[in-house]
Amino acid sequence: MSDVSTSKPKSKPAGVVSGFEIPKFEMPKFEMPKFEMPKFEMPKMEVPAAFRELAEKSVNQCKDSWEKMKAATEEATDLIEGSYATASKGCADYGLKMIEVARANTNANFDYASQLLTAKSLSEAVELSTAHVRKQFETLTEQSKELSALAQKVATESAEPIKECMTSAFKKAA
Repeated sequence: MSDVSTSKPKSKPAGVVSGFEIPKFEMPKFEMPKFEMPKFEMPKMEVPAAFRELAEKSVNQCKDSWEKMKAATEEATDLIEGSYATASKGCADYGLKMIEVARANTNANFDYASQLLTAKSLSEAVELSTAHVRKQFETLTEQSKELSALAQKVATESAEPIKECMTSAFKKAA
């Protein structure tokens, strides 16, 4: 049953633009030519047992060398981590010593300044200055020796594990 009131408007046929009909052309169909790939077959031959044994020995030697190098690398990593921890602790100790030295020198200078302010004469001020300079020179000399010894200790303790590790690694690799 068709109902006239609910009919759809007619749509334009395909290929019609603004009242002009576009001609239709049929495209020729092409097929790709079929080529056969040449077959490169390796001749079948038996690998001699000596070559197989040599290959297996080479593979085993490579595996052994790999395991040795892996173990040496892990050992070196552990030693470097230990050396780094030692150096880090040594640097912290050195920093604390520097703070201690700075505090001592600051206190000595404040003491000197307060003594200088209480001096009653120019000769007493010169005498205080001379004593302070002499004492500070001796103190700075001693502090420099302590800091130098501490720095040397830190460097030696940090480098020793690396030195031992490298010596051990070269002996194992040889």
